[in-house]
Amino acid sequence: MVHRLDRDASGVVLFAKDPAAHRALCLQFERRQTGKTYLAAVQGVVERDGSMDRPIKEFGSGRMGVAQGGKDALTRWRVLERFRDASLLEAAPVTGRRHQLRVHLYAAGHPILGDRLYGKERPVGGAPRLMLHGLSVSFRSAGGAVRTVRCEPPEDFQTVLVRLRARAGSPEKAGEDMLG
Repeated sequence: MVHRLDRDASGVVLFAKDPAAHRALCLQFERRQTGKTYLAAVQGVVERDGSMDRPIKEFGSGRMGVAQGGKDALTRWRVLERFRDASLLEAAPVTGRRHQLRVHLYAAGHPILGDRLYGKERPVGGAPRLMLHGLSVSFRSAGGAVRTVRCEPPEDFQTVLVRLRARAGSPEKAGEDMLG
């Protein structure tokens, strides 16, 4: 395995065929010569594209957070779609810190729907799964050509998006969570 994906996320994961390919790909990730793109459905309406350049530090029991003394971390996002009380983002971690997208989006006030680790209420928005999907990974092949591996979101991810779109056109019911 060349890189990691959060346990509850879905999407692309690269595996190398042999040790030489593994080493070459790992070096590309280390040197930030690759590109990873994710889809993230987040709580709240995100008004504009943005980024967060804040360090991330481990706080124990698997939780990470934005804090002084942590490792440098940079995340960029672009708004793809706005719903009544949620947004669909295309997010790109420039660095590769553990839980980076989840931590930065939570710190920005927009935790990822379905997150059971970060957010005031858990799972965030009552989503049945973590709404984080590794959409694509770009890298250079041994011959130098840029390759992109892409994986469309699975049915359970799409189902949540359909529900968010449907709710965007109807009045909110009292006590209803985002996916009720």
